[in-house]
Amino acid sequence: MKIANWVLAAMFALFAAVQYNDPDPWRWALMYGFVAFVCAFSAVGKRNLYVLWAGLGIGLGWAILLVPEFINWMKMGSPNIAGQMKAETPYIEFTREFLGLVLCLLALGWQVWLSKRKQ
Repeated sequence: MKIANWVLAAMFALFAAVQYNDPDPWRWALMYGFVAFVCAFSAVGKRNLYVLWAGLGIGLGWAILLVPEFINWMKMGSPNIAGQMKAETPYIEFTREFLGLVLCLLALGWQVWLSKRKQ
């Protein structure tokens, strides 16, 4: 698990680092950075369920706000959102944000599961 946590920490740190060209870079750098720190701390054996649940709550609340846009994208037939880096239409940006939050929620959920399993 240690290696997986270090890999996740590095991956989310990289995600945070490349947010400079996003329309709302600070929110994303903070969210991805938070997940990177959680995974790094987990790699050294430190987990705090309160911190994990707080992160899950914030991420879930944020994702719920984006669900209508994600559903709209699916109703459109799931057009390509990776063809270009610049989001020229709102559905591209919102869908990417929703999927980014899903990745964060999966990583945080896995950390909660690891905590519960260890107890």
